[in-house]
Amino acid sequence: MNSSMSEVVDALRASLLENERLRQQNQRLTTASAEPLAIVGIGCRYPGGVRDTEDLWKLITEGRDAMSGFPVDRGWDRWDIPTARTGAFLHDAGDFDPAFFRISPREAMAMDPQQRLLLETSWEALERAGIDPATLKGSRTGVFIGGAPQEYGALVMNSAEGAGGYALTGAPGSVLSGRISYVLGLEGPAVTVDTACSSSLVALHLAIKSLRTGECDLALAGGVLVLVTPSIFAEFSATGGSAGDGRCKAFAASADGTGWGEGAGVLAVQRLSDARRDGHPVLAVIRGSAVNQDGASNGLSAPNGPSQQRVIRQALANAGLSGADVDMVEAHGTGTTLGDPIEAEALLATYGQDRPADRPLWLGTLKSNIGHTQAAAGVSGVIKAVLSLQHGLLPKTLHVDEPTPQVDWSAGAVELLTQAREWPETDGPRRAGVSSFGISGTNAHVILEQAPEPEPAEVPEAEGRPALSGPVPWLVSARTEAALRAQAARLAEHLAGHPEATPLDVGYSLARTRSAFEQRAVVVSADRDELIAGLRSVADSGDGAGAAGVVAGRATTDSGVVFVFPGQGSQWVGMAAELLDSAPVFRTRMEECAQALAPHVDWSLLAVVRQEEGTPSWSRVDVVQPVLWAVMVSL
Repeated sequence: MNSSMSEVVDALRASLLENERLRQQNQRLTTASAEPLAIVGIGCRYPGGVRDTEDLWKLITEGRDAMSGFPVDRGWDRWDIPTARTGAFLHDAGDFDPAFFRISPREAMAMDPQQRLLLETSWEALERAGIDPATLKGSRTGVFIGGAPQEYGALVMNSAEGAGGYALTGAPGSVLSGRISYVLGLEGPAVTVDTACSSSLVALHLAIKSLRTGECDLALAGGVLVLVTPSIFAEFSATGGSAGDGRCKAFAASADGTGWGEGAGVLAVQRLSDARRDGHPVLAVIRGSAVNQDGASNGLSAPNGPSQQRVIRQALANAGLSGADVDMVEAHGTGTTLGDPIEAEALLATYGQDRPADRPLWLGTLKSNIGHTQAAAGVSGVIKAVLSLQHGLLPKTLHVDEPTPQVDWSAGAVELLTQAREWPETDGPRRAGVSSFGISGTNAHVILEQAPEPEPAEVPEAEGRPALSGPVPWLVSARTEAALRAQAARLAEHLAGHPEATPLDVGYSLARTRSAFEQRAVVVSADRDELIAGLRSVADSGDGAGAAGVVAGRATTDSGVVFVFPGQGSQWVGMAAELLDSAPVFRTRMEECAQALAPHVDWSLLAVVRQEEGTPSWSRVDVVQPVLWAVMVSL
């Protein structure tokens, strides 16, 4: 073969190799673009005393709404409001522990309370995912928050105390996301989204995109609303869009406008494969999402039915599903006489077609419980849908006398959830859609799916963790003694209501998935009831004085940890032999120590510990010193 022919062959070979590389790269990108995402943690605050998802589910299933009179600590009594002075409020929105986040009281006072709520709910979302927030410093974790600055900055600037130079970071909407990244040291994207009522669902959509393109490996996505003034009540009342009693009567014949609420919700989201690899709880799966715009519709603030249909179909296409694959929709459902019929007709045209008559799309909205939380509304609907998927229950939508006659409900198989229902059994996993439509014209829709069954462990349980049968330590820590007592009380109350939680699992989670703060307590026992009693003693006294198996104190933080091994004379015959058989982690480290010692000794470490026949005596210095070293390292 001449040289020119050889060059041609080499070029063809290189071209084929490059084509194959590009094909594989394209396949990876295509797979990543459609990879399901896992919601692994949730933090939330809602009216009605809701401080976590358990509280929210209780409020929903008990069929309560969280409506109340105006807050008494915001100076709203001076406002002339021509409608009901009713809404769903976070009456404790001003409560905040700045020291926990290393923020000075002066700076905290200048911070929009929305920033404070987001710090708290982000931290809780991570801890509930089994992630110690302190371990994320420098990580590619993104923050995507739906929210808008309220009038708080102007309020502080005009106050007698002033902002103390903190107004630049206390009030802007951009800092709603940036503050979280700064406090936790996160180095992924930090984006604040303001598309009005659809903000938090658009934020989740952007988080999904960022995770699927590899821009971040973990995302915090959510939204927040705390009203500083009641101006929204006055403004909406002037347009005739406010409900007479302040309650959302979504899709009801009696619907007469929307009602307002406050809240904050944050989701911790990962790629499903990463969540499984890391052992994080998968609360639900995000199959697909889409965002679009109304464009030139019947007025800037008026909904556009065809655009709503398109965003639903785009989300279904992104999820690789049809409308008949989805069982329920958590609707935008504001209770307005203009918006609700348009939304219902879009759902009838998309989800209501080509499905069995005995399997209608079930329709409900959380706004009937907590009002319209604006920038937080979308993520609030997602949280409700996740809880519904987990519990297999379709909760009742409140304040519906009968379905609105403005909608031809016979045009498709869609039914209002006027009563709570068990989730119907199908051949596949439960699925839910969540809608959020902004007054700006920006629409968002997300498809959620029931979490898959956990994959079998790669190793038998007996080999995967220590088979401990003795005492277990439960570790609790906080910034202050008062916080330690409160933490111990909450933990004791939670565990008393969850008898399925085993001492070993609780101990592992407390040690490995929580940050360790200065004020600490350790409760040690082999008995679950004694462990809970120990927590209660810490809650009562702070130091657990008089309680067996309780140690408390304050850790110093000005130096690292130093391990001091005991010298010769601390050993006894048979030491560590039982641990070799009962603790896999200990045995693995001892085997590694044995390999390290092997080139330097003419005896077997494991054989000496087990006192096998023919092994040298423990009385020899050149034997006992290496054995002590190995045992201490392994412990």
